[in-house]
Amino acid sequence: MNELYPFRSVIQPVPDGEPRPLWSVMIPTYNCANYLRETLASVLAQDPGSEIMQIEVVDDHSTKDDPEAIVKELAGDRVSFYRQPENVGHVKNFTTCLERSRGKLMHLLHGDDCVREGFYRKMQQTFDTQPEIGAAFCRHIFMDETGHWRHFSEILQPQSGIIDNWLEKIIVKQYIQTPSIVVRRQVYEKLGSFDHRFRFYYEDWEMWVRIAAQYPVWYEVEPLAIYRLHSVSNTGQTVRTGKNMQEVRRGLEIAQSYLPAYLPQSTVDRLIDANKKHSAICALRTAQNMLMIGDLSAAIAQIQEAFQCSISPKVIAYFIYFATQAGLKRSLSFYRS
Repeated sequence: MNELYPFRSVIQPVPDGEPRPLWSVMIPTYNCANYLRETLASVLAQDPGSEIMQIEVVDDHSTKDDPEAIVKELAGDRVSFYRQPENVGHVKNFTTCLERSRGKLMHLLHGDDCVREGFYRKMQQTFDTQPEIGAAFCRHIFMDETGHWRHFSEILQPQSGIIDNWLEKIIVKQYIQTPSIVVRRQVYEKLGSFDHRFRFYYEDWEMWVRIAAQYPVWYEVEPLAIYRLHSVSNTGQTVRTGKNMQEVRRGLEIAQSYLPAYLPQSTVDRLIDANKKHSAICALRTAQNMLMIGDLSAAIAQIQEAFQCSISPKVIAYFIYFATQAGLKRSLSFYRS
């Protein structure tokens, strides 16, 4: 662990003499082998060879499926496989991915997400021509559990390039899904691993904030990564108990502890407040989704967590709006019955 930041593992440089491919594509998995074929196929279709790209699946001790069998079936010995001796949780599994990587460019690709044709070529060109950047990310596509595209992430600027005022933007809102971003390994060596205080959620946002505070970041306007959404009926206990929003507040506290070194305190306070308002409205929207599937306790948990984030007039107005809508729907349903 880092003595200055005890909740981040130190990512050691690759020892001298070890092979150094350009790419490390590290694929963390846990009980998602039914999607792994699609994930691996999207990478292997762009595979430049083992001397240029390390590809490894890092499994967090899956208990419901056999990801190693999928790897062997689809890729033979081309893709390495590592299984955790015991379940360590996804944040520490991400750290294992960083530790086991050997490439100069690090791509963390969840075992249920995908990349589109051209992802690695275009990202490589960016890093080749922009030596000052620490990371590069592209727009992403949201797809559902059956593989159908649902919508695209928003356009942050009209053309690809180093994104302006990125630190101030990413503090307010999570714009990046992990499969869309590539980070220089030396950045992780400098900044450390994902923060182990996170258990369920938001550890990625905190990492992207940390990177943005110290490095320029490139934005690719073409959507070259695909992030899989899972239906609200399969939403985990973190949403049903409100722990997802507790993790958001934890992330804001962690970021707030170091951001004044990079921005004026008044600016940090303003941006953190904007994040809290945005997060509160997201929680209220989740509460709406929970009500739609009849999960009242989850809806209440999300409403409570929303008000823990912010009780601004905007948040209160949104709550009144959605509560009114929910009441009207119940009334209509009773009338029709």
